[in-house]
Amino acid sequence: MSKKLTAKQLRFVEEYLVDLNATAAAKRAGYSEKTAYSIGQENLNKPEIQKAIQKDVNERSKRTEITQDRVVAELAKIGFADIRNAVVWGATPNSPDVEGIEPNGLNIYPVALIPSTKIDDDTAAAVSEISLTQMGVKIKMYDKKAALDSLARHLGMFNDKIDLKATFVKDPDSFTDEELAAIAARASGSAST
Repeated sequence: MSKKLTAKQLRFVEEYLVDLNATAAAKRAGYSEKTAYSIGQENLNKPEIQKAIQKDVNERSKRTEITQDRVVAELAKIGFADIRNAVVWGATPNSPDVEGIEPNGLNIYPVALIPSTKIDDDTAAAVSEISLTQMGVKIKMYDKKAALDSLARHLGMFNDKIDLKATFVKDPDSFTDEELAAIAARASGSAST
């Protein structure tokens, strides 16, 4: 039988979904500033709160049609975008080898945007900005590396956590003060070996 959440816990769930920050959610839910961190972590470990968070996430995902697959697909559009699908440029300042771009004779490599009606949807999704500057039209793509990093993390390609394991031959509580001092000295390199 699952416990019913208190009003504060329900508020914590709502607030947690705002920014996924347990400490901030605890503060906004009315817990004290002093205990917000520990209460936030404690709440995240309670099975009934975990279920409530997951239920709300699932409902929001269904309501907004934002799914993991859709987010990954959008990141893939950015990560695998090719700027050549949005811009064409010449090989030299005076003799472009791109159809439709005339040499300009100004020692400036000719560059032209592909019309928006001809850019595929995936490339268009990777364009963050098009603006007119004094030098001409500027196109800016979303951060390809950031998108690829996010995809790699999602796929488990990066391990950001360090797994530390220690094996004690002797119970650490049973060391004498002299033994602990010797260990500390060896660790700091101040003892002769």
